[in-house]
Amino acid sequence: MSEGRPVQVVILGAGVIGLTIAHTLLTTSPNAYNIKISFASPWAGANWSPIRSFEERTRTWERATFNKMWELIPQGLAMALPSRVFFTTNEDLSQLWYKDLVRDGGIAFKTFSVNPELYLPWLQSELLARGVEFVRRRVHSLGEAVALAGPNSVLVNATGLGARSLVGVEDTDVFPIRGQTIIVHAPGLKEFISLPLGTGTQGQATYIIPRPSPPGEVLLGGTFQPDNWDTSLDVPTAKGIFERCAALAPQLKDAETRVLRHNVGLRPARKGGPRVEAAWTDVPLKSELLPLRESDVGAEGRVLLVHAYGFGAAGYQNSWGAAQEVTDLIASKLNN
Repeated sequence: MSEGRPVQVVILGAGVIGLTIAHTLLTTSPNAYNIKISFASPWAGANWSPIRSFEERTRTWERATFNKMWELIPQGLAMALPSRVFFTTNEDLSQLWYKDLVRDGGIAFKTFSVNPELYLPWLQSELLARGVEFVRRRVHSLGEAVALAGPNSVLVNATGLGARSLVGVEDTDVFPIRGQTIIVHAPGLKEFISLPLGTGTQGQATYIIPRPSPPGEVLLGGTFQPDNWDTSLDVPTAKGIFERCAALAPQLKDAETRVLRHNVGLRPARKGGPRVEAAWTDVPLKSELLPLRESDVGAEGRVLLVHAYGFGAAGYQNSWGAAQEVTDLIASKLNN
């Protein structure tokens, strides 16, 4: 690479992981990268809540993200939330891995929430202000993406569920976890309340997440249904979500509560956990399944191929920590 010349970076996928990687690259090395990126849907719950975490790598991501989100509270982008988790079995509370991460830790603690419909546009606006180019182009294969990036560039694959069907990646370990939620106006609710994941009937997840804005907006969840690709609204499920949440917070049945909308989304999970890695790869990449068009072949060389996908339900609460690891990986590979 030429000294002082920005490295071309193409990020495939613009969910919270892709956008946060772009932000971290530019704030870590403001003049080192020229970035192109594209869009995703903001339907996640987007708070920090306890998820069993057995790997120190994941816990590192969680710590970094929690602390970064806490810093955003004064800007109104995140909201501090008193929180309670109701355990239905005997738990050794002294062994809760997150007790020293959350504020005032325990079964009652302080966490944060964000509204993805406001948070992702904020990230986008920050990136636009830093010169990031957002492009819309349907990419079917890794070879096409590499041709778009060009030789001696960085290609970040943050496609989520798309990593399963992106020709050249075809990661069959990627699978969806169906999430159905309800957004309500319930101004009396001021705390995050949940049951531990796995409590109740298989596929249920019960949680209440007040959002920082608009005022009074609360997310009620939900479902946690692996390998379910159905994105249609299930009415009995919606009724069950409301009743389970009302059992934890009876004020949901007050007259001032209004249902605003129903959301159904697919969390992009992966067997064995998230894939975060980087390696130099020779180009052009060829595929028997989808040959490159002559115009996409480009010059010969190599590209730094980075994978960052498979975070499942923890995308938001892993985002800043994972983005920092990706940024460090890119810097180390470019300097070798």
